[in-house]
Amino acid sequence: MQEVYNFLNSLNINKNDTLIVGVSYGPDSMFLLYLLKTYFKDNRVVCAHVHHNHRKESDEEEKELKKYCIDNDIIFEYMKIESYTNDKFTEEEARSKRYEFFEELLRKYNSKYLFTAHHGDDLIETVLMRLVRGSSINGYAAISLVSNRDNYKLVRPLLYLTKDDILKECKENNIPFAIDITNLSDEQTRNRYRNNVLPFLKKENKGVHKKFLDFSSKLKEYNDFVNMYVDDIFERIVSDNIIDINKLLNEKDLIIKKVLEKFLYFNYGNDIKLISDKNVDLIIKMMKSNKSNDVIIMPKKKSIIKSYNKLYFDNNTEYNDYCMLLDDYTLLPNNYVIRRVDKRDNNSNYITLLNSKEIKMPLYVRNRLDGDKIEILNMSGSKKVKDIFIDEKIDKTLRKNYPVVVDSNGTILWIPGIKKSKYDKSKKGNYDIILKYDKEVYNESK
Repeated sequence: MQEVYNFLNSLNINKNDTLIVGVSYGPDSMFLLYLLKTYFKDNRVVCAHVHHNHRKESDEEEKELKKYCIDNDIIFEYMKIESYTNDKFTEEEARSKRYEFFEELLRKYNSKYLFTAHHGDDLIETVLMRLVRGSSINGYAAISLVSNRDNYKLVRPLLYLTKDDILKECKENNIPFAIDITNLSDEQTRNRYRNNVLPFLKKENKGVHKKFLDFSSKLKEYNDFVNMYVDDIFERIVSDNIIDINKLLNEKDLIIKKVLEKFLYFNYGNDIKLISDKNVDLIIKMMKSNKSNDVIIMPKKKSIIKSYNKLYFDNNTEYNDYCMLLDDYTLLPNNYVIRRVDKRDNNSNYITLLNSKEIKMPLYVRNRLDGDKIEILNMSGSKKVKDIFIDEKIDKTLRKNYPVVVDSNGTILWIPGIKKSKYDKSKKGNYDIILKYDKEVYNESK
């Protein structure tokens, strides 16, 4: 705990500062609330609680938290999310609305500090997930102790502690809390890291979270240094949110990527975590290609356009042609998604099993092109995709933009939701890729 106290002291918070604390009523955030109230006795502390309208236990938790705040002279602020897009809960939308509420409170109380309860285990999980999925240097740096936002600091003092440390403190100080049982299920990606990978790492080194914190801090330090150079040249390369491709391609590869990362951040903001290094590589490939005009459909249905020597985003125009690198999570223009999953839960045409040794990696998803043919599973010869659409009675207005999955040789491997190719494997076959096609769902937490 001494490291936490030293860190809090280094913030130089004065007695007039109001501290906003994001609190869910879980053990992490409840300990953080208790810690700040006891350490900064003379400061005004505001508990910011969001009812996500997702679990039946949330109503009771809100009542218990409000009572705790009244009993401990803490200001209680509350917001309930009444609805979600398409009436479907997603972690991404919940997080976005949660931070909108936090920022409203920062303005209301004229506060410069927002505290969240991310701890050392969260840091390990996030670093590993981003390494496996692919990210930028900034993404690999993951969660930092202090993040400077436009008008406030986002502070995470519990990064020095593990979940076990926090539970021990809650017990010793009689701090109430509730456990979200959904965090125990291996259905969520983060939970699989938490339940299967973390125990092994902690067995090797009990203080492994501090190694990850040191790793994250050093990466951030190097990243900040490079950013100083990038900021200096960004104004020469980017004007009115348009990149001068020739000027950018004159830079070293690292600087090209860093300029693109900054450019993408300006266009995505808090959604930047949807962008992986594969997205950046695909943009660079497009810039270096001989095509004078090209387009890539990016996450969140944004279109990035190459027009001669210009590169820019266009969020308002629909394009007939698109080609996207198939990532672990690829959002399509029709608001469906193709995801890599760990197991097959059905045998429909909405899922396909592939062997990477039989096809040319990487994979892409694009719209149908004139003359497209597919060798259908359990059928001899090939058939025109256009004829398949007619047979399946696919609306004519949807045919041009309907997704098809191809390998790097252009071989059609799958028409999601309609037909599988001869490359599809049975459940007992030899495969290492499972792709699923369904409505957009974003499950990564924190």
